[in-house]
Parts: sequence; C-alpha cells; structure tokens
Amino acid sequence: MLLFSGMATMYVRYKQVYALNPEKSKILKLNKTGLTVGLMSCFGLCIIANFQKCILYYIHVVGACLTFGVGAIYMLVQTILSYLMQPEVHSKDIFWIRLTLLLWCSSSIVSMFVSSVVLYSGLYGTNLVQKLHWDSQEKGYTAHIISTVSEWSLAFSFLSFFLTYIRDFQKISLRAVVSLHGQTLRNTPQSFVADDQALLIAGSI
Repeated sequence: MLLFSGMATMYVRYKQVYALNPEKSKILKLNKTGLTVGLMSCFGLCIIANFQKCILYYIHVVGACLTFGVGAIYMLVQTILSYLMQPEVHSKDIFWIRLTLLLWCSSSIVSMFVSSVVLYSGLYGTNLVQKLHWDSQEKGYTAHIISTVSEWSLAFSFLSFFLTYIRDFQKISLRAVVSLHGQTLRNTPQSFVADDQALLIAGSI
C-alpha cells in the first residue's frame, strides 16, 4: 500500500510541475528525471519489504540503497525544481523547508552508513546480521543504536518531505472522464458496422 501511495504521489507531482511549466525545457527535463529516480526508489522499497535483513542481507542492502540513496536524489531534484520555480510558482519558504529536509536526509544517510560499516566490520564479532536482541553491555551496542536511530531518522525525513506536497496538491484536482461508445458492452451487429466504418476512415487518412 505504501509503495503504490508513493508512486501515485510522485506521478501527481510530476503532472503538476509539467502543467505549471509547459514551456521551460530545463524544468521539464528535471521533472522527468525526478519521476524516474522516484519510481526507482519505490522499487527499492518493494525489495526491502520482500527480502528481510536477517535472511537475505545483501539483497536487503541493495533495496535500501535504492530506496534511500536514489530517494535522496529524488529529494535533491525536487528541491532544485522548487528553487527554479520560486518565486513565480510558490514562495521561497517551501524551497528552504525542502532544502532543510534534504540536509536532514543526507546527514542521516552518512550517520547510518558510517555506523553500519563500523558495526559490521568484524570488530565486534561475526554474524551480527542475525542478531535480533542486544544488551547495553555488549560490544557494538552503541554503533547498533546509532545505526537504528539514523535509519528511523532517515525514514522520517522522507515522510516529512512528502508532507510538504500537501499545500501544493490542494491547488489541483484530478478526475477520470469516461466516454461511452455505446449503450451495451456486447458485440452487436451495429457495433461491428461502426468498427468497420472506423477502420475505413482510418485507412483513407
């Protein structure tokens, strides 16, 4: 559910930026890049959810890199877009808020990476990946706590960044338009005639 919510949010953001800047090629290119890396980040989230850390550690790490590493790039692209669109589209405040959240995300990534490298370097023993319960007196406990807190901090920075879209999304509306080609869903002789006529017209063009 979280995966599809993230993908939907990124797509709506993409369409909104496109609609607001239809003739600015630089912004449009960045907007497409943002959508691409955003969907890659969502794919990483799918990997994390399906491959647990204690079972398939390296695949889980790949998913984490896609989710948080590529996700940080998505945040960077959106922050740059916010800078390019202010003050015409929105105020400078939203740019500074997103920049602050980007810095928060970056510091959490660095902290988590360093603490994880120290923890799993072999200084505190082997097979720590399988360890689920820690005692405060054990070696490596501090690095474990720092890594865990950094990971949660990183997750909250992502969530906070998406929350900055709320005011932007209040300015748009989405709708689906349904166009009926007939009053029935069955293939009647009349519908076959209409299809043949449509093919003839298309062929003449």
